[in-house]
Amino acid sequence: MVGIVAFFYGVELKFNYFLYFCRLVQTQMKDLFGKAILDYQQGNYTEDITTSTSISEEDVLPIPYLFRSYDEMPELEQTALQLSKGKVLDVGCGAGSHSLYLQNERNLEVTAIDVSEAAIKACKLRGIDNAIAIDVLKFSGQFDTILLLMNGAGMCGKLNQIGHFLKHLKTLLTDDGQILVDSSDIIYMFDEDEDGGKWIPSETEYYGELLYNVSYKGEHEAPFNWLYIDYNTLQNAAHAAGLQCELILEGEHYDYLAKLSK
Repeated sequence: MVGIVAFFYGVELKFNYFLYFCRLVQTQMKDLFGKAILDYQQGNYTEDITTSTSISEEDVLPIPYLFRSYDEMPELEQTALQLSKGKVLDVGCGAGSHSLYLQNERNLEVTAIDVSEAAIKACKLRGIDNAIAIDVLKFSGQFDTILLLMNGAGMCGKLNQIGHFLKHLKTLLTDDGQILVDSSDIIYMFDEDEDGGKWIPSETEYYGELLYNVSYKGEHEAPFNWLYIDYNTLQNAAHAAGLQCELILEGEHYDYLAKLSK
């Protein structure tokens, strides 16, 4: 699913639906994001999603943001949509805003996938022609562009799980295909010591691994793992999976867009 956004100390961080719904499948979560998306689409929008993490306080995610137009998207997303070509797979499509633009404005053949039945129902109501409720790890096909936007590089919650995921995505790529993915380097969120180093919790194997909490309309998800990955670490993981990695654009909020290819 396309991701969501968390605002930590006034800085925008992307939160990817793919990871969230991997957890949904594995742990029988309540699919609060899917419920919120469908509520908004069906005119039942009364409140927003509340999020917090192991390193940030409670914050609010406005549901209308998930339904933003192309003009309302940040430059990283706009760039990814302009670079998209051929047959496109939108992994973790969420409310389907990226797919809808590519389908209607760029006339590309788009497959939008998500494991949230509620989110896919909303996508179909919005007019996306090919929206499927399925886990990408169980999905097959050949695509010229795979989109993993809104911290799509978050992958599976822990850094040690990213290799398997990238290797599967590689099987979905045509020979000259591309994976367009963004994430954020959250090292800035940790305090500096006297020597300019960063204080990283000792129980964390990688500083981008967080514990996430979500609530919506009085319901609460069980805390789940989440991953933000810096570009150099993503590049190393891509190379280990037999993929090339190119930095396309750096954003204003410690975020970036990268292209992976065979």
